[in-house]
Amino acid sequence: MDDTGLVVLVALAMAIGVAGTVVPFVPGLGLVWLAALGYGLAAGFGAVGWAAFVTITALAVAGVAAGVALPHRAARGGGTAPLSIGLGAATAVIGFFVVPVVGLPLGGVLGIFVGETLRTRDAGAAWHATAATLKGFGVASLAQLAIGLVIVIVWLVWVVTS
Repeated sequence: MDDTGLVVLVALAMAIGVAGTVVPFVPGLGLVWLAALGYGLAAGFGAVGWAAFVTITALAVAGVAAGVALPHRAARGGGTAPLSIGLGAATAVIGFFVVPVVGLPLGGVLGIFVGETLRTRDAGAAWHATAATLKGFGVASLAQLAIGLVIVIVWLVWVVTS
């Protein structure tokens, strides 16, 4: 494969990965990172490539950490109990198989809401906790989107300067 074909293939994989930071069921930052690794292995790293790849790796790790920490912090701030979060995760998995496309987020939201309603016996408080958790997931998705775009820019600098 010539360099142009490689760049186009990696750019396509990165675009899918960046989209995956906000679209359920599409791989996110992991795909962007793997595309950069594949580019380095195929085209060679060189000094610029190693610096870029180390930067890309650090950004990807930060993005994955944000994807976990931000929703967790928001859920805790909203008063969501760990058991409700666990129930939300379980119902998200079930929803994934029961209702294609929208089942994962729908199941997650329903599970958190039901868990909090059972725990607090107050639908208003349950919705407040559920909404706080959803806000955390939204903020995490935006953070991962921004990080994914920065990774693509770092990779483009790598391509242009190599």
